[in-house]
Order: sequence, then structure tokens, then C-alpha cells
Amino acid sequence: MMPDLPNMPPSPYAALYDLLIPADDELRLIHDLVSFEFITDLLEDTYCHDNGRMAVHPVRMFKYLFLKAHSNLSDVDLVRRAKTDLAYKYFLDLAPEDDVINPSSLTKFRRQRMDDDELLDKLIGHTVE
Repeated sequence: MMPDLPNMPPSPYAALYDLLIPADDELRLIHDLVSFEFITDLLEDTYCHDNGRMAVHPVRMFKYLFLKAHSNLSDVDLVRRAKTDLAYKYFLDLAPEDDVINPSSLTKFRRQRMDDDELLDKLIGHTVE
């Protein structure tokens, strides 16, 4: 099942983002200026809406893949960095204390939701526009 679109959850530590991530940080600017909501519309048909366990929202999963392409990291290295890098957590709409996904979730997402080899390139291209 697909959850609601992720927003930054309330956190007593959210002020750390303003203190530690500069306003001109590239990932902060992308997060604040780019809407990723189109991902939901494009991938909505790949999710069952009435049964199954709750999945990580496709927007968040796409953001992980965007970070992977942007930083040229392996799945494991990306998740490891997302666990400790506040700019990554901000970009992913995670509270500083939130846990990150398991690296195998990226493999499953690519295999189950991104069948078309060119879909990821199209989505990243759409984001850049």
C-alpha cells in the first residue's frame, strides 16, 4: 500500500537543519524549490491501494535514487551517508532522529516500480526541468 506523501515530521531537533545546513546548500535548494509530487502520479498504478503492508512513499524512494545519481554512491554507501548527513535527511523529509531505509529497499523499488530502464532518467530529467 502507498502511504500519504511524506512531510517532515514534527521533531524537537528540526531546528538543527536551520543551524547546520546553509541556505545556499545545493540539496536544500533542490528540496525547497522542486516539487516531486509528479512521482506519485506516475507510479501510483504500481501500488495496491487496499492491501499489503505500507510501503515507503515513492517520492522518498525517488529522492534516494536522485541522491544516489547525484552523489555517485552505491546503495549501501548512500544509506550509510543518509543516516549521518543532515543535508540528506532534510532532502528526504526525515526528522534528524528518523531512521533510514534498508539498502535492499532500493533494489526492490527499482525492480518492482521502475520496470522501464529509461524511466529513472525521464524522472530525473523532469525534476531538472
